[in-house]
Amino acid sequence: MEGLYFNVNGGYLEGIVRGYRNVLLTGSQYGNLTQCENIDDIKMQLGPSYGDALASLPPNPSTSALADKTTEKLVQDFRYLQGQATGSLAKFMEYLTYSYMIDNVALLITGTLHERDTKELLERCHPLGWFETMPVLCVATNIEELYNSVLIETPLAPYFKGHLSHHDLDELNIEIVRNTLYKNYLEDFHHFVNNDSEMAMTPTGEIMSEILEFEADRRAINITLNSFGTELSKDQRRKLYPDFGKLYPEGMLMLSRADDIEGVSLAVSGVGDYKRFFDEVGLNQSSSGVGNMAGGSGAESKSLEDLFYQKEMELSKLVFTQQFTHAVIYAWVKLREQEIRNITWIAECIAQGQKDRIGNYISVF
Repeated sequence: MEGLYFNVNGGYLEGIVRGYRNVLLTGSQYGNLTQCENIDDIKMQLGPSYGDALASLPPNPSTSALADKTTEKLVQDFRYLQGQATGSLAKFMEYLTYSYMIDNVALLITGTLHERDTKELLERCHPLGWFETMPVLCVATNIEELYNSVLIETPLAPYFKGHLSHHDLDELNIEIVRNTLYKNYLEDFHHFVNNDSEMAMTPTGEIMSEILEFEADRRAINITLNSFGTELSKDQRRKLYPDFGKLYPEGMLMLSRADDIEGVSLAVSGVGDYKRFFDEVGLNQSSSGVGNMAGGSGAESKSLEDLFYQKEMELSKLVFTQQFTHAVIYAWVKLREQEIRNITWIAECIAQGQKDRIGNYISVF
């Protein structure tokens, strides 16, 4: 059924997305970027890929302005596709925006707690997580009003209702709130791709299950590592883990009981990729310290998060070897986001006169 659906609607959109994939920056183009002397040179090199998106930038713009404009291009392309999607593909693309909505709502909660300027908050929100009633949230004068607005005015209402109360929305709990929303979102998305009549038992369901399982595991590992030395109890920690993934259930149970990095390493050792990541950054069971969890001290070393990003890019590239799958849109978004991170990193290194640092964190696909 999915193949027939794609012939009518998704096949057309898939062709557009595969065209977008072909204009991602190549290794040689990255090589040209690393030879640039200033941001204006970078703008010129990006012209063929980003076209008019960078035209409104002033001479020698800031790296943040460059990042904003390249992100705007991604959002513009995504919205163009979304406007033509129908059926399960339209719903699938809605799910892709929910993670950005969660970050935006968390930002608005934090801003409300600190009585920040409404305009400033909205400007900092990610455009892919924008929804029509978002400005309404900024009208709230206290957390209870904001909570009630979230339940009524946003697509995230199901992830709040029955899981969080307005008493949870305080500064100490904001990361717990964010991770609770992500847990509920990932479980819902996973259920959708495996049970929707147009996706169950299809390449989309299979591919997205693997991708979402990886994301669930990554979040569980990061939550555990970040919980050490905090007041987050083991019971609270376990409630933040998604109830699926390659680590589920035994590995998740072990993570919930871990007291230190060695315990986390043992919990993930049953999954080859994760064991390798921990070995590479010195977080294996024989490690005496935190190793390179946050980047390490070596010039060429990578952090655990770098390796997670690298795995995410590998999974995204593999999606393009498949035909007739909604997952190609998810993968394209992730690859474009990494491209934007690459461009921003190169621009920052050039602006700071540290071009020798560029190669360390560039992921080319």
